[in-house]
Amino acid sequence: MNRTTSFSLNRRLLLAGASAIVLSGCSDLLGPPDAPHLYMLKPAVAPIPGPKVAWALSIQVPEAAAALDSQRIAIMRPPASLDYYADAAWSDHVPALVQTALLQAFESSGRIDAVARDGDAVRAQYILAVDIRDFEARYDSPDGAPTAVVHIGVKLIGALKRNIVASFDAAEEVPAAQNSVDAAVAALDEAQSRVLAKIVPWALGAPPPAE
Repeated sequence: MNRTTSFSLNRRLLLAGASAIVLSGCSDLLGPPDAPHLYMLKPAVAPIPGPKVAWALSIQVPEAAAALDSQRIAIMRPPASLDYYADAAWSDHVPALVQTALLQAFESSGRIDAVARDGDAVRAQYILAVDIRDFEARYDSPDGAPTAVVHIGVKLIGALKRNIVASFDAAEEVPAAQNSVDAAVAALDEAQSRVLAKIVPWALGAPPPAE
């Protein structure tokens, strides 16, 4: 075994045994990580006071830039460098996770009985179009704890006329407790929960759809 190989193996063992963050190198950007540790998002959204709406809602698969339309957990480093955590990934592509989180948030609100993913056999009066603008952990310094940034824009569209009824933007930043993948994921989960807690009551406050 040459010196370069020995150094590489020792470095991997050190990183595996520590709780420090592992940032991906350039080679990691070219494909999925090997045997990644999978992370799930479990946003917490409480019931929302108020009467139930009488209309049905269909949630579209969110749009996202190619860098975010991935299972990779994105990070940003100054000044504007995009990277991903090595050996870590989401359990599904980010747009699919956000769509599921929105569905669960509306169901948990207790104020709407008919809500489903776009494509399900539901005759909806409103369609929720979703745009994921930010969903990453941002670093101000290589060794500091990141800040989770989640920014989602939504449009409420009348299903009958396909007209935009209203638009809304929600963004949250949550500092991670420490410089680790686990902490960054927890912060992203919290940031997403706060964003959903803004989007759901906004949508449920929409006027009754036109017949």
